[in-house]
Amino acid sequence: MNGTDTVKAPPAPQFATREQQAQAGSFGMWVFIASELLFFGPLLFGYLYVRTHFPDAVAQASRHTEYVLGTVNTAILLTSSYAMALAGAAMRASRRRRAAWLLLATALLGLAFMAIKGWEWHTEFTEHLFPGVGFRPDDAKDAWTLHGMELFFLLYFALTGLHALHLTVGVAATLTIANGVRRQPESAGGPGEEAVELVGLYWHFVDLVWVFLYPLLYLVGRAGG
Repeated sequence: MNGTDTVKAPPAPQFATREQQAQAGSFGMWVFIASELLFFGPLLFGYLYVRTHFPDAVAQASRHTEYVLGTVNTAILLTSSYAMALAGAAMRASRRRRAAWLLLATALLGLAFMAIKGWEWHTEFTEHLFPGVGFRPDDAKDAWTLHGMELFFLLYFALTGLHALHLTVGVAATLTIANGVRRQPESAGGPGEEAVELVGLYWHFVDLVWVFLYPLLYLVGRAGG
């Protein structure tokens, strides 16, 4: 291991110590994550409204979602969170090369999620499940059911699209930090342990959102078997 990898860079001028800088960064990230809930919160309240007012239509619409692909993507994101946690541990142990590879693996798993999700959206488009004038599920019994199913898919595309946007930001940030960790020791200005911890917090938040979305969107219509 290169000895320079263990040399800590000084804190930014506005901070007295590295610990103070790390605490400020962590607090800022938590504030940012709390603000992100303002994006998902109204959509989740909308889902609650549709779920309570159109329960049969929501269950019927949910059965149109790609359950297998959603389950595979859930496993992918949980694995990516594990890789991100290992990257943070590697940085704390000053194993920067290992941390860089784990960050790269995390980002690649995120890209795999996006590829599967893209195929899933494509399938739903071809099956006329996108809300609008072309919305034509083949099992809507009446206009009320059709309306409820369309509302479900409106929220489905909004929630999964917003999640995909956040995941894209996470992939870009993770790749940027992985490249910095690989190319430059911390003492020469490369990303430090704090940077990996912050991107890890964001990544785990995005994964946690999906853990909530998965049962709401994929399992509600299959709960009864």
